[in-house]
Amino acid sequence: MTSVAPFLPWNRPSLGQEEEAEVMDTLRSGWITHGPKAGRFEEAVKSELGVEDAFAVSSCTAALHLALLAAGIKPGDEVITPSLTFCAAPNAIVQCGARPVFTEVDPVTLTIDPEAAEQAITSRTKAVVVMHYGGQPCDLLAFHKLADDHGLVLVEDAAHALHAWRDGLRAGSVGDLAVFSFYANKVITCGEGGMIVGRADLVQAARLLGRHGIDTSVWQRHGKRNTADYEVTVPGLKYTMPDITAAVGLQQFHKLPDFTARRAQIAASYDRSLAGLPGLRLPTVAAGARHGWFLYPVLVGPVGGRTRDTVAGRLLNDHRIGTSVHFKPVHRLAAYRYLDCHLPITEQIAAQQLSLPCYPAMTAADVHRVIDALHAIWS
Repeated sequence: MTSVAPFLPWNRPSLGQEEEAEVMDTLRSGWITHGPKAGRFEEAVKSELGVEDAFAVSSCTAALHLALLAAGIKPGDEVITPSLTFCAAPNAIVQCGARPVFTEVDPVTLTIDPEAAEQAITSRTKAVVVMHYGGQPCDLLAFHKLADDHGLVLVEDAAHALHAWRDGLRAGSVGDLAVFSFYANKVITCGEGGMIVGRADLVQAARLLGRHGIDTSVWQRHGKRNTADYEVTVPGLKYTMPDITAAVGLQQFHKLPDFTARRAQIAASYDRSLAGLPGLRLPTVAAGARHGWFLYPVLVGPVGGRTRDTVAGRLLNDHRIGTSVHFKPVHRLAAYRYLDCHLPITEQIAAQQLSLPCYPAMTAADVHRVIDALHAIWS
């Protein structure tokens, strides 16, 4: 009787005894909401990135919303952002009453195109939200200059790129503000969670907004044994990261260099073994970039009757290997079709893009299994 291969998922988190011990320490401490562990996590990221301040929050979407609010984005404003992204950034723009202006991506790096972004600037443009696609940083120098030249706030959506560089600049360290994701499938995970970093004045504004507009944190008031002594200075929201979540993040952050190195090894194996398959375009790393490899995104061209969807289907049905798609263009989603965008590069990439498994928990056998399966599909 032939055994059936176990399902190989597109992504799986790497969690160990260190995370378990940190969580148990938090539970036993009696303090599980935003407090000392969240503060330690913030300080670790702040120090590593060399930014002025950091604030741990409940999700990257929360971080995006706070970033735009702190930047003063309001009804009538326009914010430039790519359409080849998750809906979180456009949703946050709309929730501020502003209008997202979708622009094209570079057809090679799949990151937002600086020239296309500059052409989209109007008198109503107040900010640019760039996105480091799949762990590949966009052209940080170009966007820094663009923002300075036009007096715009630069926000980096670095959800995929906590451990990536370009031209010697760390992703998340260049913009006025940057946001990170610690969702279940990201380069490190807390299950849910995010962080906003950047200019001290803007992060402090975000921090105030993210804790109901209260002028002191609950941990600070707890330390003084005077929890009712507070003032609400602005109408805020509840977006703080609890310590029980930050406990996982602290240990994950220590492992990030090793996680990234393993992702890079897997990407290199794919590069060596999949090159030359007709119609399969492998990712290109931009000159001067150090990729974080959150994604290994291939493009499946119309060669030999294959399409992205037929390849994904055969990987799943014939080989029990999961894949994903990043992303449906946001301007094609029902909530945004009214904007009537024409983005042919984005749409072509989105129709062909397929994310292969690429995560630290993969064994060498897992990687070869993906490679062998693709060669079988192409044979």
